[in-house]
Order: sequence, then C-alpha cells, then structure tokens
Amino acid sequence: MQIESLHGADIARERDALAALRCTVFREWPYLYDGSPEYEAKYLQVYVDCPRAMCVLVRDGGRCIGASTVIPLADAPADMQQPFIDAGHDLSRIDYFGESVLLNDYRGRGLGVKFFELREAHARALNLPVCAFCAVQRPDDHPLRPAGYVPNDGFWQRRGYRKVPALQTTLSWPDIGDVESTRKPMTYWLRELKQ
Repeated sequence: MQIESLHGADIARERDALAALRCTVFREWPYLYDGSPEYEAKYLQVYVDCPRAMCVLVRDGGRCIGASTVIPLADAPADMQQPFIDAGHDLSRIDYFGESVLLNDYRGRGLGVKFFELREAHARALNLPVCAFCAVQRPDDHPLRPAGYVPNDGFWQRRGYRKVPALQTTLSWPDIGDVESTRKPMTYWLRELKQ
C-alpha cells in the first residue's frame, strides 16, 4: 500500500476517487449516508481551495482504498466553526480533522492510527496545538445498528482524545432510503498536543 499526503490544490487531481470512496464508506453504519459523487466533489472543494489543508490518501495498487482530511479550523466551513465560537474557543489554535474513510477489507491494519499520526504532525507543523473532530450520535436502539457494533470511542480515547458533550453541532444528509436530508447531532472530540 502507498500513502501520500496531498495539500491544497493538489487534492483536486484525486477529487473523483475521493468522492467515490466517501460515498461507499459513508453508506455504512453509523452514517447511513445516501450521497452522490457530485455532492462529495463539491464538498471537497474547501480543501482544494485551502493551501493549509491536507488529504492523506492510501492506495492499493492504483486503487484509492482510504483517505483522511485535515484543515485549520479557521479555514473550515462556518458550520464547523460555530460551536467553537459559541464556546469561546480560539479558532486560530485548532486543527480540524475532517473525515477518515477506509474500505472495510483494509481495516485493522494500523491505517487509522497512521491517519491520526499524520494529521497530528500537520497540526504541529502549523503550530496548531489543539486537534478536533466530530462524530455522529446515533441512538443505541436505532433499527439499522448492526448487532455487535463497537464504536470507535475506545480507539479515540487511546489516541488521547476526549469527548466534549457540550461541544456539538448538527449536519444534514439523506439517510439511505430517505428522500430528504435530516439533521444529525454531531459531538466533538478534542486533544491538546504536547509540543
């Protein structure tokens, strides 16, 4: 497998592959996202437009099998910034970790750890001492929750992240089988890096 870090405008050359990968992975629990490559390509434009943004891309041969994004929160979309502004956080200190997506067959091989290591290195290089990401909150009794599902909370805690229930936002997308988008609660996780 090959791992490559792309920055800003260089992300554009992989936009179609990234959009397709995101659509595939986000159809799974807990996102259940019924998205389109066209929407995803548009969403990724914020990373393309930001020279300080990075996308970690993993290929197996020529096939894109995983990716992870990061952007300084000060350069991120307003809906990602607002909860931090409301809570009195200094946006200029925070690196926002966007989504990590990895095809199911490639999980459990250490790539999730690598995604965090590379994004944390990005934060250090930009002198951003706080790393943040958000995760969707689905009810435990959701009818589509897979039997035996284990959330990523333990993995994130072992990486030094803590869940901050008071720091939340909502994002909208259509669930599989739905015609319209509905709002989903998203809770943030934070880590202060040791310099």
